[in-house]
Amino acid sequence: MPAHAAVWPARLPTQITPPATSLWMNLAISAMRYPDKAALVFMGRVWTFRELMQAAEHMAAQLSALGVQAGDRVVLNMQNCPQLVISHFAILRLDAVVVPVNPMNRAEELKHYITDPDTRVAITTADLAPDLVQASEALPAEQRLKHLVVTQFTDVFEPDQVTAEDLPEAWRSWLLPQRGLPVLSSGQVHAWSELMAQGVPATLPPVQATPSDMAVLPYTSGTTGLPKGCVHTHGTIMHNAMSSGLWGSGTPENVTLCVVPMFHITGMVSLMHTNILLGSCLVIMPRWDRDVAGYLISKWKVTHWTNIPTMVIDLLGSPNLDRYDLSSLVYIGGGGAAMPEAVAQRLLDQYGLRYVEGYGLTETAAPSHTNPPDAPKKQCLGIPFMNVDSRIVDPETLVELPVGEAGEIVTCGPQVFKGYWKRPEATAAAFFERDGKSFFRTGDMGRIDEEGYFFMTDRLKRMINASGFKVWPAEVEALMFRHPAIQEACIISTRDAYRGESVKAVVVLRQSHQGQVSEQDIIDWCRENMAVYKMPRAVSFVDALPKSGSGKVMWRALQEAELAATGAPAKA
Repeated sequence: MPAHAAVWPARLPTQITPPATSLWMNLAISAMRYPDKAALVFMGRVWTFRELMQAAEHMAAQLSALGVQAGDRVVLNMQNCPQLVISHFAILRLDAVVVPVNPMNRAEELKHYITDPDTRVAITTADLAPDLVQASEALPAEQRLKHLVVTQFTDVFEPDQVTAEDLPEAWRSWLLPQRGLPVLSSGQVHAWSELMAQGVPATLPPVQATPSDMAVLPYTSGTTGLPKGCVHTHGTIMHNAMSSGLWGSGTPENVTLCVVPMFHITGMVSLMHTNILLGSCLVIMPRWDRDVAGYLISKWKVTHWTNIPTMVIDLLGSPNLDRYDLSSLVYIGGGGAAMPEAVAQRLLDQYGLRYVEGYGLTETAAPSHTNPPDAPKKQCLGIPFMNVDSRIVDPETLVELPVGEAGEIVTCGPQVFKGYWKRPEATAAAFFERDGKSFFRTGDMGRIDEEGYFFMTDRLKRMINASGFKVWPAEVEALMFRHPAIQEACIISTRDAYRGESVKAVVVLRQSHQGQVSEQDIIDWCRENMAVYKMPRAVSFVDALPKSGSGKVMWRALQEAELAATGAPAKA
């Protein structure tokens, strides 16, 4: 028996058998069981499961008429909103593949999400459409988008009927209608509202996807530049959707606050898919606002809230906290960054809530580890999830290490992805065989305690964690090299009291541009050309970067100097 067997929740099995059906069937079955029950709440409007399924089928028929077939990859680029859920399941209804894209990405980054998955159809919101069009137009004609579906947020709510608490002033400029549609020179742009107003053009093909068929292609960055697609099947996603529901004592009566982005693997799997499977209700926030969150928890009697710790810290720091009733919450947890012990203790003392931290990657369909809700440890990854075998090994020899000794976290389970899209060498390097099982190498360093709980100690991979968003220096550097003034750039982390870490760029300017470009110019350019969480918030100009005898940039030397200057603890 594994060490964590003693703390395993008594009510739960250690192994489960997920449904052997398409993810689409989770929505179809919930709509049959609970046709008039609330599935989504957005800007005060309630969508029933019947309405949600009908909208998804209608959009599926429209996508089919645009040529989308089984196996085709379709880009979905949106903030949290009902159209994201509708589109996601519409794509699955056709046995096609969802390519979720971070809506913070800019045109230069978006090119990769069109070309790498060979995408010809994309669905987005009006505020993001110009960047997608710009990305497509910059590509060779044969690689461009053929169809772009554009929705207004107001396609699913009436602005005049929304309260100020639902729609704060800061959101109005991008949630209210945008004028006109962009133009694709070699394709067509379709208004969501017009497609949804049209009759169903054809009979939909039968759902035939099996657990082994690809369902979702989320992208993850790493140490080698451009993001890599993670092949997830209906089976890998189904396992964690079911497991997440069971772990959190999920029932159809759950009311879940969904502010974690649903383009992200956690929001997609542990929130959207889990709640659709359960037949429970998602209260959707398009982006974080602490007072909107407090209002929604109070108004809709939210019971479950998965988040990142900075959200909890922010809400508890609101001067309006006394106005909100958080007593309906029975489960709160998350990951992406460690929850400060003092904040976790305040949740317990003030609200009787134990913060449940978990751990997972895009490659593991969100959780591979999580804390037992009744026995969580603070600043801990938790214990291996259902059906998961996870170990600590020497990163050089792959020999399993004893309790307490730090090594690489490796994991095996039915939720682990099937490989990197078009990257056989990267796939081969990410896995190894042991005891007849295939283990995925996470690249994270950790240890196990005597009770079987996992703790992270460091990362093998060079990565920056900014408020739970993973920033990969190699990707940021690759983007920065496109600036005409930059000769060399090295990305390191710098201390940030709120985010934990932020991005800093150490830059060597080309001789021709020295004295003509400021640090702020570089920051402004980065803001225009990359997602805001990736962009450097500090830039330092140097005459040269330190290099090894082989010519490699010695980023660790720069990192250690930065940590010493800011008084932050050194990284291993």
